[in-house]
Amino acid sequence: MNEILNALEKRFSTRGYSEVKLTEDEIITIAKAGLQAPTAINKQEIHITALDGDNSILAEIEAEKNALRNITDAKMNFYYSAPTVFLLSADNSFHWSELDAGIAVQSMALAAESLGLGSLIIGCVRDALNGEKADYFAKALQFPENYSFRIALAVGHKATLKAPHTIDLEKNFSKIQ
Repeated sequence: MNEILNALEKRFSTRGYSEVKLTEDEIITIAKAGLQAPTAINKQEIHITALDGDNSILAEIEAEKNALRNITDAKMNFYYSAPTVFLLSADNSFHWSELDAGIAVQSMALAAESLGLGSLIIGCVRDALNGEKADYFAKALQFPENYSFRIALAVGHKATLKAPHTIDLEKNFSKIQ
């Protein structure tokens, strides 16, 4: 089977990581996969910020997310203690930025899988990063001016395994002749 199709079939949302850090080469490879993804009119407006999982700003994001959701007893942080978290931001004035970020993060998740790493695509911190503290977080995360958070990706060595989800081709696919 083709490598890309194999990665698509094998990939699952990883919610448990070992403490082994990613290498600089792995981080750059995953970031490049996101930046090589297609963008509308070749705008190339996606910006990627990579953070070590123990970076204190991630705890601040977690606290803001929990405060907005009235969560007082979170069992796990939003990135499941992955050793690396990628935050994708994009130009607020470009209509297709949301879609472009989604394409980029999928490319990054497949790159991680191809390297034997686990990943989790994350949107649950959107309100925290785009809310009242948006300017603070944007500055701390070095987003370019007029950019805001779109989506995130946690990446690390898999400590938990599960079967990829099954698909129902009959229910979720139509071909019109």
